[in-house]
Amino acid sequence: MPPQPVPASESSGTDPAKRVLPPNPRAAAIVALAFTALLYLVELVDVVLPLDLDQSGGIVAREVSDLDGVLWAPLLHAGWGHLFSNTVPVLVFAFLAMSAGIGRWVLVTAIIWVLSGLGVWLIAPSGTVTVGASGVAFGWLAFLLVRGIFNRAVGQILVAVVLLGIWSGMLWGLLPGDTGISWQGHLFGALSGVFAAWLMARADRSQAKKAAGPGSLAV
Repeated sequence: MPPQPVPASESSGTDPAKRVLPPNPRAAAIVALAFTALLYLVELVDVVLPLDLDQSGGIVAREVSDLDGVLWAPLLHAGWGHLFSNTVPVLVFAFLAMSAGIGRWVLVTAIIWVLSGLGVWLIAPSGTVTVGASGVAFGWLAFLLVRGIFNRAVGQILVAVVLLGIWSGMLWGLLPGDTGISWQGHLFGALSGVFAAWLMARADRSQAKKAAGPGSLAV
């Protein structure tokens, strides 16, 4: 029998699911910078114009009329200090989370964005308004911390160890503490990131099985 064709990822010794850095670092950097620039632009508009975007676009717990805040809240911040504190994590985590490509990153981000926002809407204290990209940043961090375990990728696990060493202090944000900080957003962001990593790993394994075909023998 003629030899069976070998998938390109196997023949080259690389698996897209196990990459550590984005396949196109320049494009990934541009996307991360553009997203961060959008956050600064929104904050500038909120400061210059009397729109009070935080109140009108934030997540108000269990208010059905304000459910659309789930979509807008990550773009809003309670002042420049709040935005500055999120900037470096957003840049770094967004860039690294594009290791499977920008399209996959958009899907992962959408899962984290929506689920973390819904979590805040469900359990945040009544009457509070929640804004900020920290929930999404926590989601990206959690995604980066666990993806290597789901993918059985040593390189990704090593990156997770480095990230944990640098940003381990962020994990305290998952616990109730300062009343002015949304631990609910952090917690549901992290849980959403783990869920997204599991979904992506499951999809990759399913795709790999289909590519291998029935009756194939792995050695």
